[in-house]
Amino acid sequence: MVADISDGRGFFTGIVHDISRSGLALENIPAKVNSHADQLTVIVNGRGGRFKLSLSPKWENIADRQKLIGGRIEQCSVAWTNFVMHFEPEPDDIWGNS
Repeated sequence: MVADISDGRGFFTGIVHDISRSGLALENIPAKVNSHADQLTVIVNGRGGRFKLSLSPKWENIADRQKLIGGRIEQCSVAWTNFVMHFEPEPDDIWGNS
């Protein structure tokens, strides 16, 4: 999925690397994104949905001119929670096998 990201100073595009109900990781983000900002505004587009999230950055990895940023979701819609739950494994399927 594609993500549009704002750090309060600029707008950037990245790829959603990993998701959960409480967090996500973004990759292929330009290194100039301020990952030390208190909050990033992230618009996630894909799989038939468009979701606006407030993300508190918690960690980053920098390689060349790009970053991988992970953070905690501070604000999201019920639609996001339902979307993520759709991809979670069944409670008795600890290995995620269908």
